[in-house]
Amino acid sequence: MAFRERKLRVGETAEKRRGAAGERRPDALQPRRLPLSRNPVSDPLPIRVVALYRFTTFDDPAALRGPLAQTCCSLGVKGTLLLAPEGINGTIAGTDAAIDSALAAIRALPGCAALEHKESRAATMPFHRMKVRLKREIVTMGEPHVDPVGQVGTYVAPEDWNALIADPEVVLIDTRNAYEVAVGTFQGAIDPATDSFRDFPSWFRDHRDTLLAGKSKVAMFCTGGIRCEKATALLRAEGVDAVYHLKGGILKYLEEVPEADSRWNGECFVFDQRVAVGHALAPGSHALCHACRMPVSVADQGSPLYEEGVSCPACYHQRSDEDRARYAERHRQEKLAEARGEEHVGATISDRGVEAADRA
Repeated sequence: MAFRERKLRVGETAEKRRGAAGERRPDALQPRRLPLSRNPVSDPLPIRVVALYRFTTFDDPAALRGPLAQTCCSLGVKGTLLLAPEGINGTIAGTDAAIDSALAAIRALPGCAALEHKESRAATMPFHRMKVRLKREIVTMGEPHVDPVGQVGTYVAPEDWNALIADPEVVLIDTRNAYEVAVGTFQGAIDPATDSFRDFPSWFRDHRDTLLAGKSKVAMFCTGGIRCEKATALLRAEGVDAVYHLKGGILKYLEEVPEADSRWNGECFVFDQRVAVGHALAPGSHALCHACRMPVSVADQGSPLYEEGVSCPACYHQRSDEDRARYAERHRQEKLAEARGEEHVGATISDRGVEAADRA
């Protein structure tokens, strides 16, 4: 069977399950390799980085693109925003005053007044330019009939999550990809073992009867909320009525729920330089392989196939000696730039990486 219920240990099956990178940017377009802080009030770092998403109906996203891009550019704000008929998703960065103005402009868009966002700080501007892209979806599922605006599940606050998932009538599903689940998940969660969020609909349809046997409710979660929110819309469209999702995602749960009360096992993979976080969003133990962008557990960091900046057990046999030589030179240049107190261009956010993202 293609799914399993389990208690996952950190790094338990990293080498076997990470495999190809697949769709590696699922939740809200966050920067990857920055000196970040999650305390925007007390931290002196000058750049404010904001990740946001909102499911809402845009009748003409193309008409919103130009004015929104012009506003952000005039403020000196950089980053990427995705616009689609189902809403907006993205990450932007700038000074505090510029971000305040940009958020005001975004919240003035149709249905965006209640838009929520997550913040961090950066020492330098993480993006090269400002992009506003038109997309079919703000998080790619590939199911045109799914309506994440008008037909979604019930939000569950982090403080109420434990009680919900302890209910024997509830089936708990992790909507993230396999390499993320390998880093950590909730106790008793079912792992669909997907490589891409696009795989989730077919996985659910293939296993629906088994999943719902003896269960009356479905609870789902993801990193920041966007994937599980859209997944609840899918299940509602498939005729499942009692569907719930974790408000604010895993990150909000780890931030607000005391570790002593937590039902989370392991760490949570994140799409920035932290790689993974634990309870209270403390830095985790995983590294990131800069060849394949996969998380590397402490155990795998001890593998002879792991070389910082060059390779890891998941990608070593998928890359050539020429590839590894190129990665090694890039890593050497990054270290030299770091020693000079500079930032190597390869260490800055890739616009291609942001463009490929469906993250929260």
